[in-house]
Amino acid sequence: MTAFADLTSTQVAELLSGPRKPVLLLPVGAVEPHGPHAPLGTDEIISAGMCERAAARLADDADVRVLVLPAFNYGVTRLAAGFPGAISVSEATLHALVTEVCAGLVAQGFARIVVVNNHFEPAHVATLRKATAEAGVAYLDLVRRHNAERLTDEFRSGSCHAGQYETSLVLADHPELVDTATAATLPPVPVDLPAVMAEGKADFLAMGMDRAYCGDPAGASVAEGQSTFDTLTDLLVETIREVA
Repeated sequence: MTAFADLTSTQVAELLSGPRKPVLLLPVGAVEPHGPHAPLGTDEIISAGMCERAAARLADDADVRVLVLPAFNYGVTRLAAGFPGAISVSEATLHALVTEVCAGLVAQGFARIVVVNNHFEPAHVATLRKATAEAGVAYLDLVRRHNAERLTDEFRSGSCHAGQYETSLVLADHPELVDTATAATLPPVPVDLPAVMAEGKADFLAMGMDRAYCGDPAGASVAEGQSTFDTLTDLLVETIREVA
């Protein structure tokens, strides 16, 4: 059992008094368009997939007990506002959710928490960095260079919204949610997201992403998704070890 919310109150109390250090993982994502082929919940699917894999990998660990908290699937998603399905919350709302949930857990004795995010809109990331610092919990920051350099070429290029990188990960975890026939027809759309955002472009349409994706979704594969999940899980397990 790796889901925190599946436990009883008695089992939670036993976690705190047991010999293994409890580490809680909080998956974070967003609800936003990911092209005509991938689900709105792509980011949370990736975060949850990382957390579940890390918990499974450490299931028999003698030192830590890893459990996955219910996910936050709403984020700051203004870049996708021109497309159906985007649901955005404010920075203040996201900040309050993260800090209050983490503070409540810390007050109960769960001081070891890792926030795991795969939605990289700058305002969203900045809010999570601030909130986790204030709450005194860990944040696995995948866009930091030392983490990003271990991921795929497309991820490092910055042209990776619903492209080969993200679509491969969803194929590895929830292939039934990917419209593979449509993905196979999509041409590559090279957009360096950090660069165009630095130029002041504030939405997907202005960035040239008229179908709400960039990168190369047609190049996605289950094999790449599985390999990337292995690397993401390595990064998360390393963070769990540091926290513990």
